[in-house]
Amino acid sequence: MTQASTPTADTVRQLVRSLLKDSGVGAGGAGPEVRPVAEGGEHSAWWVGARHVLRLAPDQEAAVRQRRELRLRDLVRPHLPVALPTSVAHGEWVAGLTYTLDTRVPGGSGEEHGVSAVGEADLAGLLTGLREVPVRQAETLGVPRTAPRSLEALRRAAGQVARRLAAADESDPVRLHQLAPTAAAQLAAQPGSAVLVHHALRGEHLVVSSDGRVRGVLGWTDTVIGDPAEDIAGLALAVGSPAAVRAATLAGYGARPCLRGLWLARCDTVIRLAARLDTRLNTRLDTRDPTPLPLLRTQLRRAWEAILLERVTELRDDDERDDADR
Repeated sequence: MTQASTPTADTVRQLVRSLLKDSGVGAGGAGPEVRPVAEGGEHSAWWVGARHVLRLAPDQEAAVRQRRELRLRDLVRPHLPVALPTSVAHGEWVAGLTYTLDTRVPGGSGEEHGVSAVGEADLAGLLTGLREVPVRQAETLGVPRTAPRSLEALRRAAGQVARRLAAADESDPVRLHQLAPTAAAQLAAQPGSAVLVHHALRGEHLVVSSDGRVRGVLGWTDTVIGDPAEDIAGLALAVGSPAAVRAATLAGYGARPCLRGLWLARCDTVIRLAARLDTRLNTRLDTRDPTPLPLLRTQLRRAWEAILLERVTELRDDDERDDADR
């Protein structure tokens, strides 16, 4: 597999100077300031001045996903009420490894700014738009289809490591008892529910303005066709469970996918934090999670925020009856 060493600032500056000149975006000379992007780990990413970001695929697998991402963003863009980056130049920065010079979506990270009530409506529009993207067209671009995860298997895995968090005074393992095996079975993904799933709706991929509006969504390389509850789970980690469920409800999702997303997020955070605190467990689970420990703790807190829906909803076999009850 082709894999390049981490580029230096001089390497990036030389590439950027050439790109901006060839694309007509900027002039030559010393070129704009370049500095590495601290957030994210999928690509080697660099800020280019105030208006662009350069992302360099570090290996062939990332290059394949980046090529697909460029086509996918064009497919998705008309369906979403929020902005997506636009590539002003793309190609190979070394043989077989791609780059894209993208416009920078104005705003801050979702980890820097909270999402307002209007911002929750923006997130609802995001979930609605993803559901409206034609699945067949996404498949022709090479977007993979993934099977829903087993919530029961995830529940058992979280239960096995919950004691480690309790011993470290990080979490109360009793909280996992709220998800009984029968409830996990009821919250299984429903047949025929697969949609386009961003699959990485972390705070760093949400562009949020100072007034709490969601202005854009980044990071489309992990997009799949699969379980919409995965994006609800991602939002629970990014903005908290109550806001995530409110956004999903506004998008037309019923109680079952909302609660499924909630428990996917809760079990995931327990497993990931326990793995980070116990290096032996991390090796055994092979998580290689780059998320900083303080952020893992914050995501755990967000995922376990109580919501009214889980207190009042009696799960039934018919999703339409769930919607009517709510």
